[in-house]
Amino acid sequence: MKKFVLDLSVVSVEQIHEKYVLLRLTHSCPLPEMMPGQFVEVRVDDSANTFLRRPISINFVDRKQNELWLLVAAVGDGTRRLFRLHAGDKLNCILPLGNTFSLMGEPLSAGLSFLNKNMKVLLIGGGVGVAPLLYFGSYLCHFGIEPMFLLGARSAKDLLLLDEFGKYGRVYVTTEDGSAGERGFVTNHSVLQNESFSQISTCGPKPMMMAVAKYAQKSDIYCEASLENLMACGLGACLCCVEKTTGGNLCVCKEGPVFNVNRLLW
Repeated sequence: MKKFVLDLSVVSVEQIHEKYVLLRLTHSCPLPEMMPGQFVEVRVDDSANTFLRRPISINFVDRKQNELWLLVAAVGDGTRRLFRLHAGDKLNCILPLGNTFSLMGEPLSAGLSFLNKNMKVLLIGGGVGVAPLLYFGSYLCHFGIEPMFLLGARSAKDLLLLDEFGKYGRVYVTTEDGSAGERGFVTNHSVLQNESFSQISTCGPKPMMMAVAKYAQKSDIYCEASLENLMACGLGACLCCVEKTTGGNLCVCKEGPVFNVNRLLW
């Protein structure tokens, strides 16, 4: 897929949590094709401590409004600088990067017309890892497959974009303190005992994804994980994001970020 370097215009900066903002970006021309699971590399200007671009998952693509949404977590000085953007500012991005989610190993570019519309797909996310699951869920819904979302957080106030997820499928929630949904971790939720699934796709903290992968393997469910390794260049050149797999050491930014969990040496 062709890559672009674009100066995107900021439409809005919405602080949805003390640690998260939702950036809506646009361009004077139609945005290029982007698929669920891919990411962008953002240049952070006016930061003496930020030399490399920052990788950010594609949260959503609104074709009607010609908008790209990025869910940004304040991790360091670079991402905190993005919180200070205003409508009308420019943000330089390289996009789209990385591979995409699939369905049962079949690429989304196939159009999904070959799939059984009754298949059950569960999308499990935690923290900022929920970001790529919104676009994936909307994509599945567009092709007639209603996804189910299982989203985990420390407390009710840390749950993100629940109304947006609810537009595309059923939403289940866990919180560690029990302030919303079921108490505990995502792998403890009753939906995993009460429903059967054709596929699970997950993104979030590594311990959570490892637990989800273990559940899927034990239950013989096809499972993919979108890894969040540190990615500096986004092109496989700097080797910052190497992950050990059954096929050797692979760059997550180039060969991933989405992997069949059976390929991961967890």
